[in-house]
Amino acid sequence: MDVSDAALVAQTQAGDGNAFRVLVERHSRKIYRLAFRLTGNEADAEDVVQEAFLKAYRNLGNFNGQSQFSSWIYSIASNHALDLLKSRKRRPVQSLTEEQESSGPQLTNLLASGTPDPERLASGNEMRQVIVVALDEMTPQERVAFTLRHFEGRCMEEIGASLQLTTGATRNAVFRAVQKVRRALHLVEGGPPWRTKAESGT
Repeated sequence: MDVSDAALVAQTQAGDGNAFRVLVERHSRKIYRLAFRLTGNEADAEDVVQEAFLKAYRNLGNFNGQSQFSSWIYSIASNHALDLLKSRKRRPVQSLTEEQESSGPQLTNLLASGTPDPERLASGNEMRQVIVVALDEMTPQERVAFTLRHFEGRCMEEIGASLQLTTGATRNAVFRAVQKVRRALHLVEGGPPWRTKAESGT
């Protein structure tokens, strides 16, 4: 039977280095996937993973178990990725993970209200192009919030905790990111900028 994360954390806090190695092996793949989604390239993603686990190890003595280890390491990785995105020169997204490439249905639901030709949204090539354009237009904060919400399925409270934002500010960041996805959709479609009824004031 697999040892729980909580037990492994306790063992690490008691001085068992092998226990933390198990935590790294258990969660590194998911953290790398998150980091790659956020940064858009392998080198930065690997840096995020290394720094996240290093920081977690150094601060494990302060981890009180009020949240799950997986949520805690997600928060650390998200924050490091955000700092990295803020500090580096603007760099377009060059590639996407398989999950992003197959995310048409997710974004179809996201943009369902008033979205033209939803069948085209399910096309891998169309959606991949939309995501690349949209992510490149997002601020670092919007990019992290949008990724955590719509690719990682995190709730607003978790995202806010990761970004040190209020729930309201988190919702606003996600909303702004969604608007950029909608605009990117129309750039791909070759149509005029699309506005919802609420945005147009009608």
